[in-house]
Amino acid sequence: MEDSKTPYTIYAESTPNPNTMKFVANRWLVTNDKSYEILAHERVGGPSLLAEKLFNFPFINGVFIAGNFVTVTKSDVIEWTDVVMELREFITGYLNTDGMEVIREEFLNVEEKEEEIELEKNTKDFTDFEKRISEILDEYIKPAVESDGGAIELDSFDDGVVKVVLKGSCSGCPSSTATLKGGIESLLKNMLPEVKEVEAING
Repeated sequence: MEDSKTPYTIYAESTPNPNTMKFVANRWLVTNDKSYEILAHERVGGPSLLAEKLFNFPFINGVFIAGNFVTVTKSDVIEWTDVVMELREFITGYLNTDGMEVIREEFLNVEEKEEEIELEKNTKDFTDFEKRISEILDEYIKPAVESDGGAIELDSFDDGVVKVVLKGSCSGCPSSTATLKGGIESLLKNMLPEVKEVEAING
């Protein structure tokens, strides 16, 4: 019996951000627990050939890849109803073509080394209190944010203010301010009285 991998299937899922759509696969696209955000001005020579191909669609402004999903950000000039099926078919076809990489091999190897250095640096830079904030974000916030096609990372904590970086569908989302204030800020304040405010900064 032939040992063949299960073909990729993709379904589209809306996100709280009206300009982003999450395309979810039945198999992992990224297995190193990392996320990759590629914006339009980085369209050539970046870590993802899939993103590079997606930027051939003139209405795409950004691509975010993590776990088993691709989040696509479009411009305002077109409606999702006009393009979602075409994009779903394109991504499915790309993933099922032999030899097509989601993240380029050389970037995975380079990134692994860079991430190790970055992790060491961040671990050294983060105070014990910042590490605690990061753990809370990873445990309570990250799964919900990923389910909406985005990512959140701690940047810093200073004088009562927690600064976070939002990526994917969370970046530029109209409801992200409400999520920050109503969800993340409330949770952190309840768990850590030292926290007074949460702010988002651009990644």
